[in-house]
Amino acid sequence: MRASVDKYIGVAVVVAAVALAVPASAYPPAVGILGRSENCLACHVNNGPWTDEGKTLIDVLDKETGESLRQDDGSFLIEAKRGQARTVLTVIGRTKDDTAPAPYRNAWIYVAPAERDNGSPSSAKFAPSWAVNLPMACRIVGDEMEGFEGARITALPMTVRPLDGARDAELELQVMLTRGESVKGDPAKGMKGNCFERTVLLRVMDD
Repeated sequence: MRASVDKYIGVAVVVAAVALAVPASAYPPAVGILGRSENCLACHVNNGPWTDEGKTLIDVLDKETGESLRQDDGSFLIEAKRGQARTVLTVIGRTKDDTAPAPYRNAWIYVAPAERDNGSPSSAKFAPSWAVNLPMACRIVGDEMEGFEGARITALPMTVRPLDGARDAELELQVMLTRGESVKGDPAKGMKGNCFERTVLLRVMDD
């Protein structure tokens, strides 16, 4: 499977670290991690041209096989044996036949709703006892992947590992396609964006 993503992991990790270190008003996408905001629309406006779900690409793939983890109901299922790492690719963008201006930057975050609603600290918004290396990122569109030829996408790996106390869990994958730059204090100016959400299920596979 050909993907021009691996060499950027280090850069993305730095972006995530910076987002965790700055005030909650920062972008991207610190608000979803640092506060109790339900989603991106707490600070941004759903005013972009990418409202056609049929041309919006949001997929979670197994990194080794390239197979989509999408289920019949539209959710995604990530299964992993306890103590074993599982790496997936988060693919976001627009189809090659889309006539709207391409998004310039995609942002996404995996959030456990129960942890967010309980006011857990910034480092614990993912499912409890699931180790994860990159639960959020913000990336400029332009990756190339087999199976997505001609599409305008971002693609980045995320590795999860269920620890001793891990249980099956449900996540929200919150996605925002954007173009332009955000204007502080006036979300309707500068940046155009559309927000999407998908359900991701984590399942522990015990021997």
